[in-house]
Amino acid sequence: MLLTINPENPQERLISQVVDILRKGGIIAYPTDTFYGIGCDIMNKKAIEQVYAIKQRSQSKPFSFICPDLKDIATYAKVSNVAYRNMKRLLPGPYTFVLSGSRMVPKIMLTKRKTAGIRVPNHMIALALARELGNPIISTSATDPEGRVFQDPSLLHDFFKNRLDVVIDGGAVPGTASSVVSLIDDIPEIIRHGAGDVEIFE
Repeated sequence: MLLTINPENPQERLISQVVDILRKGGIIAYPTDTFYGIGCDIMNKKAIEQVYAIKQRSQSKPFSFICPDLKDIATYAKVSNVAYRNMKRLLPGPYTFVLSGSRMVPKIMLTKRKTAGIRVPNHMIALALARELGNPIISTSATDPEGRVFQDPSLLHDFFKNRLDVVIDGGAVPGTASSVVSLIDDIPEIIRHGAGDVEIFE
């Protein structure tokens, strides 16, 4: 199903409709401030396994996930005062922060070092979905097996067909990957330079 949602002012009724699908273990594609993402409820192991299958990705490489705001991050990760101050300056925005995961994060979502990649994107649809669901949503870019990124939601819909329960058409997205910054042990490490400015960590 291709569902058009207003990216500036997402219609509550449509957000609720998508969240109902997520709660039932559905897989969705949705816009962020970087790419279109493929996601599901982080608390649904079966749905997560389906996303791994769709992406043809090894479970040894966990996906990052979206929280609706900075306060939420502390539930799912160990956030020091230093990390909090840095993230507060930059979020919401096109960043993925790597932090030590808390017990709330399912094992399937953690690396061997028990770390997790967490995003608070500057996109009203993604934030509204995570807020309404009450759990984080997996965030992995909507790509084909060759790694080509789908910018157009209708092409994305045609490619994945019934492997996705809903594709949200939220209009154009920037198409640049997020910057990835590790804040483990309060030692900032830039893992990937992307859309977000990481000057404060350099």
